[in-house]
Amino acid sequence: MGETVTVQYESMAIRGHGPAAISVQGLSKQFGGTQALGGVDVDVAAGSIHALLGGNGSGKSTLIKCLAGVYPADTGTVSVHGRILQASEISPKVAAAANFRFVHQDLALFDSMSIAENFAFASGFPTTKLSSIRWQALRDKVATLLEDYGIAARPTDEVGALRPSEKTMVAIARALADQRGGEYTLILDEPTASLPEDETRELMSSLRRRADQGQTIVLVTHKFREVEEVADAITVFRDGIVAGAGNARDMHLGQVIEMMSGVQAEPPGMAPEPSAAVESFRAQPSGEHILEVRDMPVGPHSAVNLRVGWGEIVGLAGLAGSGRSRILRSIFGDVAAAGGNLVLKGKPYVPSSPRGAMARGIGMVPENRSRDAAFVDMTVRENSSISVLGSYWKKCFINKKAEQTATQALIDEHSIRTNGTESLVSALSGGNQQKVIMARWMQRSPDLLLLDEPTQGVDVMSRREIYASLEQLVSRGAGVLMASSDLDELVDVCDRILVLRNGSITGEFVPSLMDRSQLAAMVMSEDTDHRSKIKEGK
Repeated sequence: MGETVTVQYESMAIRGHGPAAISVQGLSKQFGGTQALGGVDVDVAAGSIHALLGGNGSGKSTLIKCLAGVYPADTGTVSVHGRILQASEISPKVAAAANFRFVHQDLALFDSMSIAENFAFASGFPTTKLSSIRWQALRDKVATLLEDYGIAARPTDEVGALRPSEKTMVAIARALADQRGGEYTLILDEPTASLPEDETRELMSSLRRRADQGQTIVLVTHKFREVEEVADAITVFRDGIVAGAGNARDMHLGQVIEMMSGVQAEPPGMAPEPSAAVESFRAQPSGEHILEVRDMPVGPHSAVNLRVGWGEIVGLAGLAGSGRSRILRSIFGDVAAAGGNLVLKGKPYVPSSPRGAMARGIGMVPENRSRDAAFVDMTVRENSSISVLGSYWKKCFINKKAEQTATQALIDEHSIRTNGTESLVSALSGGNQQKVIMARWMQRSPDLLLLDEPTQGVDVMSRREIYASLEQLVSRGAGVLMASSDLDELVDVCDRILVLRNGSITGEFVPSLMDRSQLAAMVMSEDTDHRSKIKEGK
């Protein structure tokens, strides 16, 4: 990285299909002594896909919550198709009346209910004069919407049986169910954060079609690849301000990173991919294995065989439901392995519990950090030290001073952006929460680290810092087994990638010898029975 610079960009005319649908002017929001937004201006053209980019904690999510009425803004105005609203007066009811429709990462769908029932819970059940539900009318309406949005499903299908991208499209169709023309503004908060590549492309294609038909879409994302594919315009946030904006076709990745970080980027055409910084630390495995997995059942009719060498990063690629997460959780003792033989550091290993795995030198960063890893109501110090808490016991008391000193060292080493060791983890951005969890394990110097979607929902700069932590780990000879739906991440980080389908390893990809497109082809060659049955009405 070069030295820090002050980055300024002139406002550019933004390509769209009409006049501004939304014009945010001078919007600011302060929490206590922290300025979350400082006089933000954003213009979204009607009938366009406008991407909001920025690091975790840059202000883009705060802007969305101000538009939704979750947070009252301190100052500023929001013009919606020419109607001016005082930003401080926007409530959820006002936002709905302004035709803002939001779909968050948590889709708020009920898996055990039908698609039609999920629609009705949002907008109400049609009833007769005697208050009985008009089921056929509901199903007919939902069937029309599903066809209109290109969703290959029936109103009576359970939501839990849908693929993730189909669930997202159902949530979008539900949010826009009562739309007339293209007057609504659809605001999506990281809709592809947990989607595999094929489903991400499918969803992005659907959004592009909607925009071409006049739908205005605001897209919050960390994935620059999808921005390049579908966005008309980009606004980049940094430290609560707009660091730059322009037509998506005129902005390259290096320029966006420069805006996000305030650090001079490489010249156009030479900018690295978000994870390219890890190319320099590709491990040189020793030839010996830290872990051997033999015939470990993952599905009812499948078993896995794999090896991880000392100083090696092995990736697990596959579509949703392929068994990636189950392999990691079985090795860590979080779920019971139904059989097989494991050898860890040359000795038999029977995963029985996470405590036992930790005692054998294994650490794990799970996919859902908020549910399974982060203690959000506890401090950074408490979250960091909990994996080595015994080392701070002194005569029946915790040596808090030593704990604080060690935590501050971790904050510095892993570039965790926080107000201090006593800050609540809930106050940190997602990327910084993830770095706290990574630091928790790094201080144990694990021999084997299991990672499940390590950079899901994490911005470009935080990704680089997480990769730097991995560099330190593998440089000491530790092994890493990493599952990720981000194929670019796997190609850049891993020495070998194992491709999974239905709980079985169907291929091995070596990044130094093969092309990324080959990996994509291996991953996408899935069984299409599910889709075929829906289309055939079976």
